Amino acid sequence: MGTLYTKQPISIADQIARLKSLGLIIADEAKAEKTLSEVSYFRFAAYLRPMEADKQTHQFKPNSTFENAVALCEFDSAFRQILFAAIQRIEVALRAKIIHHFSMVHGAFWFMQMNLHENEHRFLENLNALDREVQRSKEDFIKEHFANYDKPEFPPAWKTLELASLGTLSKLYYNFADNKVKKRVAREFNLPQHEILESWMRSLSALRNYCAHHARLWNRFLNATPQMNVNLRGAWINCNNIDANKVYAILCCIAYWLDAMDYGDEFKANLKRLIQHYPSVDVAAMGFPKGWRQEPLWQ
Repeated sequence: MGTLYTKQPISIADQIARLKSLGLIIADEAKAEKTLSEVSYFRFAAYLRPMEADKQTHQFKPNSTFENAVALCEFDSAFRQILFAAIQRIEVALRAKIIHHFSMVHGAFWFMQMNLHENEHRFLENLNALDREVQRSKEDFIKEHFANYDKPEFPPAWKTLELASLGTLSKLYYNFADNKVKKRVAREFNLPQHEILESWMRSLSALRNYCAHHARLWNRFLNATPQMNVNLRGAWINCNNIDANKVYAILCCIAYWLDAMDYGDEFKANLKRLIQHYPSVDVAAMGFPKGWRQEPLWQ
């Protein structure tokens, strides 16, 4: 027999009273009420937890303030915006290069040919995902295509893959059998092997989903880890003692990716500016090592 959940919803005023009873300092209750009316208590609580002295009773450490949690929440929001813009740039480039290199070697409909893929089950899953996107698409270029052509059942790669999510694009790349052409795509991003790009794409896809759902990134544990301990041609980092499950690892991959596209300086400057603007935010909780700014990648 399971345990019945019996907690009831409480008003924002009661939420504030509860926080104060646990030792949280709230300088401006009107502002706190406005914050909790715009950011749900459940979401906001994640930014309060670092200040808890007791994780069971949720009693706060001395001098813990509501405003510190607000700053952390605001940092995380701005952080997601910087990342989402960077991911968008990388995603568009990945899509363009995969479509171009794969299609030039294997034709317009390579994604429909089972013999060009490693695993049949994954192939069918990817094809079904593409079919769902095509069927529900309202894009003019899809409507115009089917107004003129009814064979084969999909438009060519340069149309169909414009509808694919980053996750599906990553899976298509991973399951493709021609490692030679996959390596060409990897080298477009100054990566020596396709396995590295596969790993980075999986991690980037997971990160994109967090950003798209406005999920907390600060101090988050990421399950999809990028391959880090690799020899790269461009400026990179010392990977000793780097936790690949923390956000810092994928940030390094993004910075390297963008360096290969000549957009890295802007991303790195924006990130450093954000961290400087929020000195109270503990970046070590995101996996940043001491002296990270001195790493060749971040120079």
